[in-house]
Amino acid sequence: MNADQPRPINNEVDLTEAEKHKTLKKVVFSSFLGNFIEWFDYASYSYLATVIALVFFPGEDKMVSTMMTFGVFALAFLVRPIGAIFWGNMGDKKGRKWALSISILMMSGATFLIGCLPGYAVIGVGAPLLLLLMRMVQSFSASGEYAGAATFIAEYSPKNHRGFYCSMVPASTAVGLLVGSLFATWMFNTFGASSDFVVNWGWRIPFWLAGPLGYITHYIREHLEDSPVYAKMQAELAEKGMKSEDKPIRTLFKKHFRVLAISFGACVLNAVGFYAVLTYLPNYLEATLNYDPAQASIITTIVLVVYIGFIFLSGRISDKFGRKKMLITAAAGFVVFTIPAFWLLNTLDFFTILVVELVMCLMLTINDGTLSSYLCETFPTDVRYSGFALSFNLANAIFGGSASYISFALINVTGDPIAPAYYMVFIAVLALGAMIASHEHTGKDLSEV
Repeated sequence: MNADQPRPINNEVDLTEAEKHKTLKKVVFSSFLGNFIEWFDYASYSYLATVIALVFFPGEDKMVSTMMTFGVFALAFLVRPIGAIFWGNMGDKKGRKWALSISILMMSGATFLIGCLPGYAVIGVGAPLLLLLMRMVQSFSASGEYAGAATFIAEYSPKNHRGFYCSMVPASTAVGLLVGSLFATWMFNTFGASSDFVVNWGWRIPFWLAGPLGYITHYIREHLEDSPVYAKMQAELAEKGMKSEDKPIRTLFKKHFRVLAISFGACVLNAVGFYAVLTYLPNYLEATLNYDPAQASIITTIVLVVYIGFIFLSGRISDKFGRKKMLITAAAGFVVFTIPAFWLLNTLDFFTILVVELVMCLMLTINDGTLSSYLCETFPTDVRYSGFALSFNLANAIFGGSASYISFALINVTGDPIAPAYYMVFIAVLALGAMIASHEHTGKDLSEV
């Protein structure tokens, strides 16, 4: 084998159990940290949306300013499919490690620069334009993070515990949201949501933290081997005198289009449910129902703590129960419970709101804790990164990033405060149909998919 060919890795022969476990821990930690950075940024942007609106979209109408802030959030998501195609191709051609190491630098760099931007009062319309540009760069680079992290973990994990280890990725998402919520709650309760400190400097702090955290993640990834499953595929290709697909995305559409379409349908509920439950509802309570922001932040924080525990439990159960059954259960739950949940939110009672959000959180974690392992088991190794990244990011680009904006717009157009619930039920029905048409691959060796 020449120096240009990848070195095959045989986890069963070359590494002891202790060495495999140590490597797996590094893979999980670097994937956890990279995904945490992405979602801590999203959480900070969402939970501080009313403050960011004051800085970049000042105006007398609070609802319009908040909608414009979420409009930037939604527009940035439009580049995610482009990023998914790029990072998916690179991850399948050059390796999971290469794609993850480069994407984290771009993502954390753009996030850091958001915290450095001058506001509308300083440079006028240039401020929101620069905000949109940085969010688009951040979104482009982040589009490979979730899929790549889950793929990397799945290809290192033992097959009978794959669901549990892959649940670390959505768990890191929840931790990012939790830390963002805690930070917003602390600032609002300590200084006030419209204080000079929060408006001028406080909102910038979480974005600045992405710089050093991103470098640490890059360093860890640079010192890891590529996944055993990917290395085995490369070694087998080398033995046959072949090389990786030049255009994995073309192979994905040509040979695996039906699987891609079903996976997209599965991801749609996750996209809308995630943003609706964990980032939209706090703003819905404040902007639509005029609920106390501090109380809304406390509820969000409690829900996120419980959510993290539910995620790990969901991953473990999926290893025994099966991914397909879990995802069908989640979709059916949203169909039945969403509209009554919004009715109950309008009571404005703290404990009623908390219980409602916890139930919705449970249904979401059944989906979220299972989806990453399901997607990894759905696509073969040569297009796994591309298939996961494209189905996940296309769903988020069309339905996820726009969820908050569409929800506010539906209320404005219809005058009905529970209009977003009907939208979510429609999405859940689509996902339910996709999952009924899917196949079960729980516990299958990824080299055999």
